[in-house]
Amino acid sequence: MEYTNRYNDTYTFTLDEDNNILWEGSFEGCRFGMPNDYTKAYNQYLDDEYYNFLHGDHCMTLEVFKAEIHKHFHDIEHKMRKYVMLVETVKNKINMVDPSGGPYIAIGADMGYFSEDFKGLVVSDIKSIDGGYKLITKQI
Repeated sequence: MEYTNRYNDTYTFTLDEDNNILWEGSFEGCRFGMPNDYTKAYNQYLDDEYYNFLHGDHCMTLEVFKAEIHKHFHDIEHKMRKYVMLVETVKNKINMVDPSGGPYIAIGADMGYFSEDFKGLVVSDIKSIDGGYKLITKQI
C-alpha cells in the first residue's frame, strides 16, 4: 500500500507473514522519539519521601509521579525539578516516527487508518531497518 504525504513524498507499507509492516520511503528531515525511563527519578523520590511515608504520609504512585514530572517540567522553582533532571531516555527504543509532511506513527497507532488490509493491527514496537522501519504489530 502506498501513502503520499502533503509534500508528495511517497511511503510504502508492506504487510509481512507475521502481520508486521515494513514502512519504506524517504526519512530525511524525520523526527523520531524515544521513551523516558523514570526509574532513577522515581527511586530518588521514594528515598526522599521515605521518612514521611514512615509517619503516615502517602507517596505518589509511579503514574501520578510521571504526570507531576510533565506538569512541572519547565518550572525550575518547583520541588519536582530535581526529579525532572533524573529522567533518562531509553536510547535503544523508538516509540514515534514523524517524517516531515507525515505520516506520524507512534506505538499504539491503529494501522487500519491507512488500509483495510491493516484493520485491527496496532503498532506495539518500532524497529529501525535499512530503508525504513519495521512496525511490529499486535491484533486488537
